[in-house]
Amino acid sequence: MEQNEQPVFGIEKLYVKDLSIEVPNSPEIFLERDQPQVEIQLNTGGRAVGEGVYEVVLTVTVSAKMGEKTVFLVEVGQAGIFRIQNVPEDQIEPLIAVACPNILFPYAREAVSDSVSRAGFQPIVLQPVNFEGMYMQRQQQEAQAGVPANASIQ
Repeated sequence: MEQNEQPVFGIEKLYVKDLSIEVPNSPEIFLERDQPQVEIQLNTGGRAVGEGVYEVVLTVTVSAKMGEKTVFLVEVGQAGIFRIQNVPEDQIEPLIAVACPNILFPYAREAVSDSVSRAGFQPIVLQPVNFEGMYMQRQQQEAQAGVPANASIQ
């Protein structure tokens, strides 16, 4: 096997693609003493941006509410450009859906925690995420729905 035939998986660039925070009910919300209900949503997506080069975005949305009032809403789109070459076609999607989000997650977690604390609240520390489990679950749902397995890659 020649040197240039070796599988390549590398990080080209890590960056924040999107970052927003809203505290719509300030300053009154800071006078509340109740603990807010926190909801966390994760989404991942990947797309080819060149030959063997993919952009993967992990979007983390954290919303905190007290009753009907929004305490804060944070959304972080942590992105990375990854070089994936000489990898069998059936292994590219798992890399994009599992390996890349695993690399991006600590950066997204830090951005969420920093943003929440800069907004004047106790930092939110996101618990580790099983991206492999999420990927397998999505695979099963797509199989049951009759959607091609690689439909999530653009």
